Amino acid sequence: MKLFSGTVSTLENALNYASLKQKTISQNIANVDTPDYKANDVSFKAAFQQAMSEPFSAHRTDARHFDFKAASSLNTAVTERIGVQYNHNGNSVDLDKEMSELATNQIYYNALTERINGKFGTLQSVIRGGK
Repeated sequence: MKLFSGTVSTLENALNYASLKQKTISQNIANVDTPDYKANDVSFKAAFQQAMSEPFSAHRTDARHFDFKAASSLNTAVTERIGVQYNHNGNSVDLDKEMSELATNQIYYNALTERINGKFGTLQSVIRGGK
């Protein structure tokens, strides 16, 4: 039996994504004046699409099951941001955009922590018998 039908695991993965995005944005901001620095981004969508385009393997327990070809893994990807303008020194960090993304990501992270706290609060209430 999965705790909360896998919700905690999903929230944990979302928190990992938000944490990686926060680190990436912070790195971009820290390098705003570094010549030739290329801004990075965390793109779950790109990694997901790449993983879905590749065949993957699975253990078949019945001959009627679909045959899967090759192994693949799904991870969030830190990639160089594309379609950006470069500053006079070859740097592609837009400080206003980074600060906006930082605020958006912080709101997302806070919502996730509130949700996971609620899940554990519910579990604690069940364990204590609702007292």
